[in-house]
Amino acid sequence: MREVREVMREEPLVRGRILELLAEGPRSVPELAERSGLPAEEVMVWLMGMRKYGFVAETDQDGEGYYRYAAVRSP
Repeated sequence: MREVREVMREEPLVRGRILELLAEGPRSVPELAERSGLPAEEVMVWLMGMRKYGFVAETDQDGEGYYRYAAVRSP
């Protein structure tokens, strides 16, 4: 994983990109990682932060047991 400072500099861009992808419908961490080009570990960190501040919420699970997340509000 990259340095925290490097990741945090990208926060506005990454949050916006994840919310764009979620506007198409709920997605799991692996789906978001594949579509965004980000490592799954980083996607999970972003989602947990976005979940904490009310940007996303868990909806259901996909066929592989991963939770799907949906956008709750935009930035």
